[in-house]
This record gives sequence, C-alpha cells and structure tokens, in this order.
Amino acid sequence: MENIEQLYSEYKPLLFSLAYRMLGSLMDAEDIIQEVFLTINKGIPKDIQNIKAYLCKSVTNRCIDRLRSAANQREVYTGPWLPEPLVIGDTATDPLEIYLQKESITTAYLLLLQQMSWVERTVFLLREVLQFDYEEIAEIVGKSSINCRQIFHRAKQGLDKNTLEVIKEKTQDVQNQTKNVIERFVNLLTSGDTEGIKNLLVSEATLISDGGGKVKAALRPIYGSNRVCTFLEGILKKVPEGFSFKIREVNGVPGIVSYVNSQPLNVISFHLVENKIVAIYLVANPDKLGHVL
Repeated sequence: MENIEQLYSEYKPLLFSLAYRMLGSLMDAEDIIQEVFLTINKGIPKDIQNIKAYLCKSVTNRCIDRLRSAANQREVYTGPWLPEPLVIGDTATDPLEIYLQKESITTAYLLLLQQMSWVERTVFLLREVLQFDYEEIAEIVGKSSINCRQIFHRAKQGLDKNTLEVIKEKTQDVQNQTKNVIERFVNLLTSGDTEGIKNLLVSEATLISDGGGKVKAALRPIYGSNRVCTFLEGILKKVPEGFSFKIREVNGVPGIVSYVNSQPLNVISFHLVENKIVAIYLVANPDKLGHVL
C-alpha cells in the first residue's frame, strides 16, 4: 500500500474536485479532504481492494452529511445562494490549480448540480465527469450497478440541450471568445454604455447576486436585459473609493474580480451561449471571498 503522502499527492485534486462539485464550497471541500486523510492516517482497512473508490466513497459520505446539514441552513439563507467562486491565479503552478483549470466547474454547472438529489449528483459526477464504472459507483453509493445506471440516465435526461453546454470541455477558441465578450462587457459598463451592454445580453438574461445577508445585494434574481442593465448601472454609481477590478479565471472561464483597496469586493462570473450572456452571477458575500486574491 502506498504511504499517506503519496496517496494525498495523487488523489487530492480528484477528491477536491468531487467535493467542490458536490458542495459548491471551497472551505468545506478542503475540510473534508483533510478529514479523510487524517482518518486514513490512522490506518486503512486491510480488505480495501480499490483505494481510489474507497477515498471517493469516504469523501462522498462526508459530503452527504454536509449537504443534509446545509439544507437547514439554506432555508434561512438571506437572498439567492451561489457557489463559492474558485478564482485561479494568473500563473497557476500548484498541481491542484493546474488540475482544476481543466475541469468543468462553471457557476452555471454547479447550480445545475444543486437541482439534483445527492444520489443523482453523486452518480452523475462519478460517471459523467470522473468516468467511473457503474460497479465502482455502486460500491460508493451503496446501490446496485443496474440502479446506478438508471439513476445516471434519469439525471441526464432531466437536462436540456442548452444546460448540457455548461459541462462540455472548453476549447482554447471558446475561452478566447468568452474573454473577448467579458472585456467588451467591462469596457461598456465602465463607459456607461447600457445599450451596448444590452446587445451583449439575451433578452431574457438573468442576474443573480449573493450577499448572504452580510452585504447589500438583490434579494431575488433579476430577469430581463433591461432590468439587468438598470441594476448594473446602480452598482456602478455606488462604486467606493479605491475600487479596481481584474479579469480573472473564475470557475474555469473568464470572469471579473472587483477590489476595494486591494481587498476582494465581489466576484462576477458569466454563462454564455453562442457569445451572448445568458446569466450573470455576482458573489459579494464576504464569507465566500476568503480564497480570492
């Protein structure tokens, strides 16, 4: 059996990716990975044949416990809930960051997963993203391989064609096109060109802001390009002194990180379809900006 350091180095990126997709929380994902490796540091059961499946099962079980606890917290959460943004450095060198750069972890994708039950989410992730065999998935979730196959197909059938676009691998061309749209969005916003912004949005565009009751934010999603533009105008008029922003990689695609005196103010990510902005996600809850540099 490999030593704990080797296992940690080899499987941490995979396990973190699984936990983050399950929970939408970087802090909880990190905590769970630490818990799992502290546990196995005390000893791995001798009858374990597949260490990868064992580790994934350990992470999944802890995620399920967190999800059950979070369900009660989510009921009293102030305003819309958005996943904690994952902002990758401009020059990623950490193996985990390099791994996550290649992952399908957009905000739209994470929100999609939130609509699934924990069983559907687990089976879907292990099969669609991590390419586990149904037999391995069955061992992890405690169901038969036939049942897991049915759960996966049922979960996938519940997704429409546009929704599936958010989990496709992003090519460099798509990334460049997205960055061009975001750069245009920023230039138009800072110049106050609302008509130009409207041309970048689909008519039924949505803006969701998450302040968590800690900072001012819209308590409901904003629908329609006109209302979205009005909301953005209002934010721009209230920009504090020391405000700045950068285009950064947010959840695997170009987004915007705003700062006040070098401290993160909010993180904005986007969902684009055919170079049109379908949704804007603004995370301002300071509890969700602890990892942002």
